[in-house]
Amino acid sequence: MSKLELSNAIRFLSMDAVEKAKSGHPGAPMGMADIAYILWCKFLKHNPNNPKWLNRDRFILSNGHGSMLLYSLLHLSGYKLSIKDIKNFRQLNSITPGHPECDITPGVETTTGPLGQGIANGVGMAIAEKSLAVEFNKPKFNIVDHYTYVFAGDGCLMEGISHEACSLAGTLGLNKLIVFYDMNNISIDGDIKLAFTENIRKRFESYNWNVIDNVDGHNFDLIEKSIKKARLQKDKPSIICMKTKIGFGAPNKEGTGSAHGAPLGKDEIELTRKNLKWPYKAFEIPDDIYKKWNFTNKGHKLESLWKNDLEKYKLKHPECYRELLRRSRNKLPKILDKLFGQLINNDGKSMATRKSSQVVLEKIGEKMPEFIGGSADLKDSNLVFWSKSKPLNRKNFKGKYIHFGVREFAMSAICNGISLHGGFRPYASTFLIFSEYAKNAIRMSALMHLPIIYIFTHDSIGLGEDGPTHQSVEQLNSLRLIPGMYVWRPADLTETAISWKSSLEKLTGPSSIVLSRQSLPELSRNNAQKRLISRGGYIIFEPSKKIDAIIIASGSELHMCVDAAKILHKSKIYVRVVSMPCMELFLKQSKSYKNIVLPDINNILAVEAGVGDCWDKFIGKKGSKIVMNSFGLSAPGNIVLNYFGFSVKNIVIKVKKLIKNNGKVK
Repeated sequence: MSKLELSNAIRFLSMDAVEKAKSGHPGAPMGMADIAYILWCKFLKHNPNNPKWLNRDRFILSNGHGSMLLYSLLHLSGYKLSIKDIKNFRQLNSITPGHPECDITPGVETTTGPLGQGIANGVGMAIAEKSLAVEFNKPKFNIVDHYTYVFAGDGCLMEGISHEACSLAGTLGLNKLIVFYDMNNISIDGDIKLAFTENIRKRFESYNWNVIDNVDGHNFDLIEKSIKKARLQKDKPSIICMKTKIGFGAPNKEGTGSAHGAPLGKDEIELTRKNLKWPYKAFEIPDDIYKKWNFTNKGHKLESLWKNDLEKYKLKHPECYRELLRRSRNKLPKILDKLFGQLINNDGKSMATRKSSQVVLEKIGEKMPEFIGGSADLKDSNLVFWSKSKPLNRKNFKGKYIHFGVREFAMSAICNGISLHGGFRPYASTFLIFSEYAKNAIRMSALMHLPIIYIFTHDSIGLGEDGPTHQSVEQLNSLRLIPGMYVWRPADLTETAISWKSSLEKLTGPSSIVLSRQSLPELSRNNAQKRLISRGGYIIFEPSKKIDAIIIASGSELHMCVDAAKILHKSKIYVRVVSMPCMELFLKQSKSYKNIVLPDINNILAVEAGVGDCWDKFIGKKGSKIVMNSFGLSAPGNIVLNYFGFSVKNIVIKVKKLIKNNGKVK
């Protein structure tokens, strides 16, 4: 049986599935089928019976629109992806969605579709592999030892994130990262010369990559030789530039834009069958081809050999074995509860919540060896570098602090890759305003349910003189719109500690901890109130059982609201103050708890130095807000806050006006 016959199985499954769905991208799977065959059958270390095997090679289809390439590979190799699933491509509730999704389809390592992010995920996986290997491998025991392979197209390399991620990969010398660049020269608009003419060799050599170019992506021997050559590289990532024909084998559409993003059509498929001498009906794969492709026995043997080594490793290095097991299962160190308890019972110093966050990290960082991440060139501003942090670099992969450089988008997508790899709890940090640069990767964290922790500092107009280019107003709101994201905006050290604790305990999606630049006072709470912080919203101040009004606030405005309530109390106006550090978590509480904290009254005022649409659900039709309705201004932070009405005096005025308009609560 020829190699072409085996790779043609990919081509025809792909074109038939796209044709049946009347939707999809047949061109890339047809063009990359020969490369995929050689990689998956001759090099890729994997086990279809255990897609999550720790030491498997990682395979990423960054050009995720070509999803049928991956689904065909999984089906043919023996993963739990049936021919019925292939026929159900792009249909409701199928496990073969339009773009690969890691939490839906067995064997899919990451969700791809937004171009370029798969490459960045691959960089993250390669970082994770190298870091875990340095930490856990011992003489005669390479327990962590695998490659990360990425398929990418022209669109992936056009996207700016590919520059960010590949530049960092070269700086770090990630030699076990191998990218296959599908040089078919076609994008949706047509020939890539319309917009993409750079010299790829020079570009990647400037990143410190090993470049293997001018490889015929339809010559099986040359494909195999290029992969062997890339695997010999010891100190650089590799890119193999594969020249392919999009829609390979389709007589009238091969090499054209029409093969990219639409079904070939019945007539063209029949012509392709004749051209490639494929005598089988749609979705028909003969048994002898299935047998040649099936990798279940080989995969089982590969994993069994590794398990045998792991058992010997367990006897020789029991502590390392237990630690690797704990981390691979996402179990937190037991000591954290005690450490957080110490933080919550603090001495009441005033400080910026970004500093409060660093205090938390000083306490817990050393006890969490799985904690890895960094900042987008803002180490001394974000304060996520604590005293015992050690930088990760090409000479020291024992370090856990990554200097991402000014690369917010890549930083976030790389952290997604680290998380997907396993064994780590990644975090990423920048100014809140620059979350906009990272937003699509942050969205992907949520879509993939990854427990990434985002630390965003300089959270509002309160940062002051840098002005509206740096002053966040709409970013809190936009983060809260992301399904599955928990957005914490703590008011002091106590709330910051709980924000961190909750974020670490959350394993079903990302969290954002949003922190102030300016100093804030430590607020007074009893033990019951401290326990209630973890519910996302709670009563922090209540002078009387009688309630004339309620103020809800988060973060740096909370202390103003408490001070305003105390002043109003002197005038016998009884105001409850509700701290809402995490709106999403509060909304998940029981109806009875929410009604206790926020009863159905008219006089509710929300106070937050950001665009305030998200507060409407809490204040009702007759409530009011002190929020931002414009961009900020350049001036000292306290002056800017006062100018826009974030002051004790204005809060008092607004509460009195609410009561005057609506009357006191009966």
